[in-house]
Amino acid sequence: MKKGWLVALCSLFLITGCAGNQNGETSEGQKEEKKSLEKVSVVLDWTPNTNHTGLYVAKEKGYFEEEGLDVEIIMPGEAGADQLVASGKAEFGVSYQESITLARVQDVPLVSIAAIIQHNTSGFASPVDKNIKSPKDFEGKSYGGWGSPVEKSVIASLMQQEDGNVEKVDFVNMGDTDFFTAVKRDIDFAWIYYGWTGVEAELRGEEINMVYLTDYSEKLDYYTPVLATNEKMISDNPETVKAFMKAAAKGYQYTMDQPAEAADILLAAAPDLDADLVKKSQEWLASKYQDDAPRWGEQKLEVWENYANWMLENKLLEGELDAEKAFTNEFLPE
Repeated sequence: MKKGWLVALCSLFLITGCAGNQNGETSEGQKEEKKSLEKVSVVLDWTPNTNHTGLYVAKEKGYFEEEGLDVEIIMPGEAGADQLVASGKAEFGVSYQESITLARVQDVPLVSIAAIIQHNTSGFASPVDKNIKSPKDFEGKSYGGWGSPVEKSVIASLMQQEDGNVEKVDFVNMGDTDFFTAVKRDIDFAWIYYGWTGVEAELRGEEINMVYLTDYSEKLDYYTPVLATNEKMISDNPETVKAFMKAAAKGYQYTMDQPAEAADILLAAAPDLDADLVKKSQEWLASKYQDDAPRWGEQKLEVWENYANWMLENKLLEGELDAEKAFTNEFLPE
């Protein structure tokens, strides 16, 4: 499949080359137009998935080029998107409200410029035979996570509402083990995004119970993921940020309107992904990107304040967040 795609691409290149050189000359106009595009990069938070489709659509459909941008979509590597964007080694990145909140409190100049998904679609998943239907049921069970302090705090805050005791939960670092493998071994429940792992469970025919964060706490309805940049980019190149966001918004709008076609674009860019999973995930997320917001990407001050206050209450922050500086809706198209 990959080889065929590569041959087709090479053929297309040869055809284009011949067409542009019919008179023995290259098209200087085309060269000049390519040169005039401003090169910028956007770093993903993870390997390509349906959270990122709008970016791939904007690139494939030429929306970035229409705004004068030559955008490279790159993997995070060891440094991570936040570090690359904060240091100015990348102009844009995919991040999370949690990590930007932590960064801002430590004077790292990251700024969220759009909510990719309007509401938190994550929660704690478990096979139905584990009989975990509410936070109280976490008692006596094994939780598989990645060893972050926020995990225990979130689980504790949910359990407290039902007089549950988080100390009765066995926390296990499951590393890179996937959810489906882990729950067949020594794990009872794990934190997942339903739009990907939950949809995969549907495709596998494996029934799961979900305990969504937003069902138990308004403060945990935070933005995850978001698009981010840094303060210097905003102050020195506001027109570039505006152009990037106009194209990205158009890409996500296309993804909402035409999820099947958008899924095909993502699969062309990342052919190793499971096609059935991408298509079903894209369909599930189509209504979630904007949801009840007046426009895609819009963020609310109260959402940033609520989550920062929750983090403070749970001793996860070293100081108070100036929420108004952590995000902006300034660059979203009207």
